[in-house]
Amino acid sequence: MKRFKEKTVIITGAGSGIGRATAIRFAKEGANVVLVGRTHETLEETVKQFPQDHTWIHTDNHLTVICDIGVQAQVQEMVRQVIEKFGSIDVVVNNAGQAVQGRITELTTEQWQSAININLNGTFYMCQAAMPALIKSKGNIINVSSVSGMGGDWNMVAYNAAKAGVSNLTRTLALDHGRDGVRVNAVNPSVTRTNMTTNIQESDIKTEKFLNRCPLGRIATPEDIAAAITFLASTDAAMITGVNLPVDGGVSASSGQPQF
Repeated sequence: MKRFKEKTVIITGAGSGIGRATAIRFAKEGANVVLVGRTHETLEETVKQFPQDHTWIHTDNHLTVICDIGVQAQVQEMVRQVIEKFGSIDVVVNNAGQAVQGRITELTTEQWQSAININLNGTFYMCQAAMPALIKSKGNIINVSSVSGMGGDWNMVAYNAAKAGVSNLTRTLALDHGRDGVRVNAVNPSVTRTNMTTNIQESDIKTEKFLNRCPLGRIATPEDIAAAITFLASTDAAMITGVNLPVDGGVSASSGQPQF
């Protein structure tokens, strides 16, 4: 099914993990895919995994852009390049993020500012720069937030604050721009098998503790999250906006009480 044929989709953080899986999924569904990241080599590795069905995948329907989303001028220039090449923007996936661990007594000001800038400011810059084009196309935004934006975690004060900001930014943009025909939603993953969660994957104790909390009994894959993103971006979700969708195997369904 090519739900996004002739649609232009921007994906930030497309060089690995959830961003890579999402870019591949949109490519399989026929989109013009714009891969945004800070490293050319990782973006090209993503492109190599695109399907080679030459009836609809060809060299002209993807674009890689080196861009630091934490720098507003770079974001604005990237959006200009996309419109110049494809003429429109239909979907923006704000996936780029940074996990910063530490309690408030341990974090430096630089670490706090970095977490806020990449996770929250970068999402704001992308939404602001792309919104005029999305209003024209009646497009939509998918923000990658986190279950950490829905509740607290130990030792993650900066990341949790930033992701909570992303979750509420999602709701507010949906309210402000619904009458413009623009839908805005977020997916909120829990632990997912990406480079960001390597420390959890490599620790048997941490993995066991997480799986004990997870009703489905497994850690999510990037492809699990990409499936939810493409659903929310598609016309199948035409009546869904302002939603923060947990994609967490049921972890957020629990009150935190242990299983007796």
